[in-house]
Amino acid sequence: LSVLLMSGSFTLSTLITTQEQMWLILPAWPLAMMWFISTLAETNRAPFDLTEGESELVSGFNVEYAAGPFALFFMAEYANIIMMNIFTAILFLGTSHNPHMPELYTINFTIKSLLLTMSFLWIRASYPRF
Repeated sequence: LSVLLMSGSFTLSTLITTQEQMWLILPAWPLAMMWFISTLAETNRAPFDLTEGESELVSGFNVEYAAGPFALFFMAEYANIIMMNIFTAILFLGTSHNPHMPELYTINFTIKSLLLTMSFLWIRASYPRF
C-alpha cells in the first residue's frame, strides 16, 4: 500500500512511469525486503515450506498424481514464482522507457525478473532439506 501511495495510483502503468527517475526500492528498501520475504513465504519456498513427514511421503499429491498432473503441479508452482517476481519488478524495480527503442524496455524488464527468479532459486538451494 505504501508503494501505491508513493506512485499515486493503483495501475501498473502508473507504477512504471513513477519510477522513470528513481526506483521505488531506494526510498522503500525495508518494505522491499519485507515484500521479498513475504513472496518467499507465499510461494512455499524454503525456509518457509513445511517439511514432509514419513506419513506424508506415502500419501498426498506427490504419490497420488503421476506423469502429467504431477508435472502440472510443479509447473504451476514455478509459474507462481515467476509471476510474483514480475510483480516485484514492476513494484520496486521500474524500468526507464525510451520511445526510440521499445525493445530495450522489454529486455530490461526480463533481465530484472530473471535476476529475481534466480535469487529465489538461490535461496532455495541455500536452505537444504534435512
